[in-house]
Amino acid sequence: MNFVESRLVGKMTIEDLIAATQGEILAQGPLVFSGVSTDSRTIQEGELFVPLKGKTFDGHDYLLKALERGSGAVVSRKQDVFPDGKTILRVKDTLRALQDIAHHMRLARDIPAVAITGSNGKTTTKELVAGVLGTERHVLKNAGNLNNQIGLPLSLTRITDEDEVIVLEMGASAPGDIRELCNVAAPNCGVLTNINYTHLQGFKDLTTIRKTKLELLEYVDTVVANADDLFLMEGIKKSGFRGKIIGYGINHDADVRAMDIRLHEIGSSLVLQFSGDEAVEVSPKISGMFNIYNILAAASVGHLFGIAPIHIRQAVESFSGVPMRLKVKEMSGMIIVRDVYNANPASMEAAIREMVRIRKGRTIAVLGDMLELGVYAEEAHQKIGRLLSDLSVDIFIAVGPLMFIASSEFHGHVFIARDSDEADKLLRNTFRSGDTVLIKGSRGMSMERVLDN
Repeated sequence: MNFVESRLVGKMTIEDLIAATQGEILAQGPLVFSGVSTDSRTIQEGELFVPLKGKTFDGHDYLLKALERGSGAVVSRKQDVFPDGKTILRVKDTLRALQDIAHHMRLARDIPAVAITGSNGKTTTKELVAGVLGTERHVLKNAGNLNNQIGLPLSLTRITDEDEVIVLEMGASAPGDIRELCNVAAPNCGVLTNINYTHLQGFKDLTTIRKTKLELLEYVDTVVANADDLFLMEGIKKSGFRGKIIGYGINHDADVRAMDIRLHEIGSSLVLQFSGDEAVEVSPKISGMFNIYNILAAASVGHLFGIAPIHIRQAVESFSGVPMRLKVKEMSGMIIVRDVYNANPASMEAAIREMVRIRKGRTIAVLGDMLELGVYAEEAHQKIGRLLSDLSVDIFIAVGPLMFIASSEFHGHVFIARDSDEADKLLRNTFRSGDTVLIKGSRGMSMERVLDN
């Protein structure tokens, strides 16, 4: 595969900065900058420092430290002294300035941008899309899951003359978030993975989540959407979107479909059926039915961009997954299913069902609290407890106060753990060869510490 991800940092001039931010020059030094940084600890020679403000910190406090290596800074707080030979630009708001700089750099390149959002699967889909498009084009993508109002513009400032397409994951924790990110990224194509209960603390209900994700439709002329998510498709129809809709799915009519699906203990095999009777058989390394949908989304984008089916297959089959997302491995005669980056009701159910599907001996679910569910939290955890019982899971190690609530609905053997360290000890004293173990929970529960060595 000839996947090329740009590694050259995007350069910008002082003229670019002024045009983007309407800022005022307080001190003039270098006129060209090799990149943008918001971290005084990792800033590189030649970069521009943008100090951001948070609830408990102000990056302006580290300005002088950053300028020991950086060539300049954008500031909003009054400073009495600046180091000699550095360029200082004053703006009203440094976060807005960062976004304006990113937007300016993005518009300077007339290339397509693909924006990916939804409740689940965003990061995996983003990596798959970048991999598929990267077989034939230079791709710029978000690093990791830098998908918010800071991470996305920082990713965009890395754009170079070599890049031919941009692939960006967009996260949302409140209404208006997707609109704000689209104002920065100016996407042409959108991908909508699904709508589920997640980050409910910032949303009133599932309809509000859908409405927020569908803010993407205000900006794109083509949307790739999960045709099997009927609630999502209903929202697109009601939105009055007049652009092109490309549906992907398994159970309903779609432009790109997965056929002849065979789920293995690790990985799967399937046929990707494109409109126009094109088809290609693929054997992904990643496991689970939910990952079939992520693959379908990436294949749909690839087909839209004219990527050859053989290259789509190469990209899908070479993808080994995203760190801390669902992976299946054997250890000491056991099957371990690890999915420890985050959790919401839909992803938790999918992981539990995957554990049960590949079970050989006993099943042990080591589950940490699902966070940020607001008033829905107690009910959501009770449903997980009932699901574990319905699927005849043998042992439940409940980690945290919310999973303690879930344990009251479970009819099998229960262990209660205060945190992931205690869960690790309980699991090590419980498991035996032949068991199938699931480890999952929200990021704040640090479930990656269970069986970490």
